[in-house]
Amino acid sequence: MNRPYSHQLGKKCLRGIFSLFAVAIAAFFTLTSPAHAQEPLPKDVASLLSTYKLAAGDVITIRVFGEDDLSREKVRLTDAGTIPYPVLGEVRARGLTIGEIEKSVTAGLSGRYLVNPRVSITIDEYRPFYINGMVEKPGGYPFQPGLTVLKASSLAGGFKERASFSKITIIREGDPTNRPQKAEVNSPVNPGDTVFIEESFF
Repeated sequence: MNRPYSHQLGKKCLRGIFSLFAVAIAAFFTLTSPAHAQEPLPKDVASLLSTYKLAAGDVITIRVFGEDDLSREKVRLTDAGTIPYPVLGEVRARGLTIGEIEKSVTAGLSGRYLVNPRVSITIDEYRPFYINGMVEKPGGYPFQPGLTVLKASSLAGGFKERASFSKITIIREGDPTNRPQKAEVNSPVNPGDTVFIEESFF
């Protein structure tokens, strides 16, 4: 076997291993989503959730203890980044954390409507990230805490055979330059990011 052919075969095997591994962890990774979480969250994930800033497309649930009429299940943020809420109207949520929205709703209800409201807000569904290029099912998928390029590819059906692991880029949400940044399979993926996997010709 000559050296070039051996090199190409090795790269094909490596791609196959990555794709199989990505698909194998898809089911496990899904269990880390808010709807399926059963165990206490790892510290790094809990830290992310405490600093996660909401934007259009996120889905949240608002619960007011003992006040079913003021509780709302699975409310999606509007394109303007607000949430419709009884008695308070459109509540601004874009750019705020869960804790900040809890304080805002609590302050709005206190005094005029309730004496000591107890407000709890959870995230039901994160706004999507996008992955395109050499994956089996390109498109948008809901963000999940701890997401990396490898885990993102698993949600998209795994890498294609000719995927290049040295030509991965990410356009970060909120980057005013909209410039692709070089990434690796273990690079983090954030809500609203766009991942692109290029094709390898060798």
